[in-house]
Amino acid sequence: MTKAKRWVFAALAMTFLLSFLLSACSQPGSGSTSGSGSTSGSGSSGGGTSGGGSADSGGSSGEASSGAVGTGGSAVGFIFVGARDDYGYNQAAYIGSQAVEEAFPDLKVLRVENVPETAEAERVMEQMINDGANIIFPTSYGHLDPALNVAARHPDVAFFHQGGLKTAENLGTYFGTIWEPVYLAGVAAGKMTKTNKLGYIVSVPIPQVLLNVNAFQRGAQSVNPDVTTTVVFTGSWCDPGQQANAANSLIDGGVDVLTQHQDCTKTVIETAERRGAMSVGYHADASSLAPEGWIVGSVWNWPDLFVNMTKTALEGRFDGSMYDGKYRGTLADGTVMLTDFGKNVPDDVKALVGEMKQAIIDGALHPFAGPVKKQDGEVVFAEGVIPTIDELESMDWFVEGVIGTIPK
Repeated sequence: MTKAKRWVFAALAMTFLLSFLLSACSQPGSGSTSGSGSTSGSGSSGGGTSGGGSADSGGSSGEASSGAVGTGGSAVGFIFVGARDDYGYNQAAYIGSQAVEEAFPDLKVLRVENVPETAEAERVMEQMINDGANIIFPTSYGHLDPALNVAARHPDVAFFHQGGLKTAENLGTYFGTIWEPVYLAGVAAGKMTKTNKLGYIVSVPIPQVLLNVNAFQRGAQSVNPDVTTTVVFTGSWCDPGQQANAANSLIDGGVDVLTQHQDCTKTVIETAERRGAMSVGYHADASSLAPEGWIVGSVWNWPDLFVNMTKTALEGRFDGSMYDGKYRGTLADGTVMLTDFGKNVPDDVKALVGEMKQAIIDGALHPFAGPVKKQDGEVVFAEGVIPTIDELESMDWFVEGVIGTIPK
């Protein structure tokens, strides 16, 4: 080969090598470009995705759904108004978040506990979005307005709010007909009481709280016409001191079965057990706290629902799905449930509750089928009338047999 030919060959080789290197540098890198690690709660297994990595989450979000609400993120965020170990509301939601973590190992799960129902909730959600979340679960009733504000600023993010009565283009609400198992728990309490005095310790006078009180009394009264339910408002979702005071006061007044609509349930149940009263649980199974006095509890089964909602958003199917409005799971589909009965509940009571549970599932029994009367005797739902969910979720009154005044 002549010297000139060798020079031309070398030049062509160098040109080819340079072209190859430039082409390689122009490809999407696999290294992290995210920079910001999660500062919002606890991260999940898998560590999420970063840079140009895929947020496929088990193959559920594909290229075809790119740009749809809830897609394209590397994380899902959960905010809780209380602590994960409250034997109640937050514990039930936290267990649901763990199911999401298991179902989508490539998706980072961001969690923040003890988030107040204020502008702080907005700040936390904004941080989660900055950390890659395109799906947010604000799990407390009072997180709704902050979530609506954040949703308006981030139309590409899907929000699933727990228990809310307002929605937006990218914010749906979910809840369950928890009043069905609460009604059944009332049946059990009505059969178990010896004094015919039941006590209900509640937080604030929102419709869901009043609805549960009324369902409980309706259930108890269906099997015991002499029973009453006395209500005490604590003004807080979780104030153990107020709860203890309310529980002791009710027991001192002759109440022998206590239940509650509080986020943290431990104090009321332990106080009832210590004082020799019986207890009915709510939100999560707390039977271990009352080995002698536990009757039954009404609880949420969030894991399957949370996983399905997340999957729906990841696949770009939020719009037009059952979750982009007001979704309400039922006793029939397993979203709401009864716990096991306590060891001191007689077999005939268990059998009766079981029969009535099946009647609700079959549609033969509705806890609020008319006639339904207010405390003062006014008929709200006439004989044979079955109210809609919207009517039930707008309750601002107590039924006959409830003792107590609704704060203004």
